Amino acid sequence: MFLGNNLVSWSAKRQATLSRSSAEAEYRGVANVVSESCWLCNLLLELHCPIQKATLVYCDNISAIYLSGNPVHHQRTKHIEMDIHFVREKVAKGHVRVCHVPSRYQVADIFTKGLPAVLFEDFRDSFSVRRPPL
Repeated sequence: MFLGNNLVSWSAKRQATLSRSSAEAEYRGVANVVSESCWLCNLLLELHCPIQKATLVYCDNISAIYLSGNPVHHQRTKHIEMDIHFVREKVAKGHVRVCHVPSRYQVADIFTKGLPAVLFEDFRDSFSVRRPPL
């Protein structure tokens, strides 16, 4: 999670549930991000620094993005209904915008995937993390 250009929170963990598709797995990830962003927004509100703009959530899965804004329920998504309602509510109220980002620009991959050295270094630098001294 970034606040402006500053990295303020990050995490990577295995999902506790088995997903039936990559869209479902990505959507559960989106729901986790939205949940944490709500917590951060409430913290900033208590500190008298309310966020005036919608939180941008970047996702590289088109199907997961579609689920976040589509009010129609489908037979194949009934089992993820709680997450869908939560995220869709935030999107409908304008508190959250779920945007597409191509995989090659998805900086969160540094936490979950083995990356080529050049890409890893670019992502690492975007977090303002530097190499340890020799």
